[in-house]
Amino acid sequence: MRQQRGTAYGFLAYLLWGIFPLYFATLRPAGPWEIVAHRIVWTLVLCGLILLVRRDLRWMVTLARTPRRLLGVALAGGLIATNWGIYTYAVLSGHVTEAALGYFLNPLVTVALGVVILRERLRRLQWIAVGIGVVAAVYLTIDYGSPPWISLALACSFALYSLLKNRLGVSLSALRSLVGETLAILPVAVIILLWLAREDATTWGGHGAVHTGLLMTTGVATAVPLLLFAAAASRVPLSTVGLLQFLTPFLQLLCGVLLLGETVPASRWVGFALVWLALVVLSTDMVRQVRRARRERHASRQAGRGRPSTETDPEPDVTDPAPL
Repeated sequence: MRQQRGTAYGFLAYLLWGIFPLYFATLRPAGPWEIVAHRIVWTLVLCGLILLVRRDLRWMVTLARTPRRLLGVALAGGLIATNWGIYTYAVLSGHVTEAALGYFLNPLVTVALGVVILRERLRRLQWIAVGIGVVAAVYLTIDYGSPPWISLALACSFALYSLLKNRLGVSLSALRSLVGETLAILPVAVIILLWLAREDATTWGGHGAVHTGLLMTTGVATAVPLLLFAAAASRVPLSTVGLLQFLTPFLQLLCGVLLLGETVPASRWVGFALVWLALVVLSTDMVRQVRRARRERHASRQAGRGRPSTETDPEPDVTDPAPL
């Protein structure tokens, strides 16, 4: 029952992220800058209220006394805001399919950064997956006539975000992390909103109560799938979470092609197919490793106790928020 609920939570989280293109399209005529700024403000307001009700604010004092972690949270906030901004621009400018490609590429870029920066050693299937991903990127560059900048920027910004959190060891829950990161970049959001108001370029309050209310819901749209994701990650194996994540870019792709009127040339589907092949190889390796680790733990317990173990594997601790 626990895993079934966790799978349902994960499915709902990635489903909501997958239909984000439709949600952001309803925020027009607001532009990317205004939407991202409101998203930062209202996410902080909502999540801050949740922590206030739960009386869970003491960790902020501890964080403030640790300059290295505080800097890490601030940099992470900058990266995730950049990711949000690029994604919002992609949706509003009719490049949803490119955004979907970016999130398909993200796992491959993350693995590549692990090799280049962390000097990690890849297994054979991981090398194959990265190689296919490189071929796909080269092919798509040729097909587009230039590198798919939106896709690469989305993939790299979130991969760097994940790498930063890994290196700095910012071990906060998903909710705390989101509060810390949005609080760190709140001044930027306020400056953007003040600048837009000064230039008479804001849509806040000038396009009806419904539009204003929709801008305020950006906090809910950010927090709800994140909390569902956190609930799923604490209940199901990491391999399940890893496989569910591909639901989001797949749904984004469907939204772009079927509902938002974007067209994908036949030649470009070949590039997508190469990326999907790389992800199949990467997912196969991930599932193999999870199963091998379980067998080794089970064998170790049997050897140590002299009888079969009835314990369950520890649940994964996934605390980073997802990219959208």
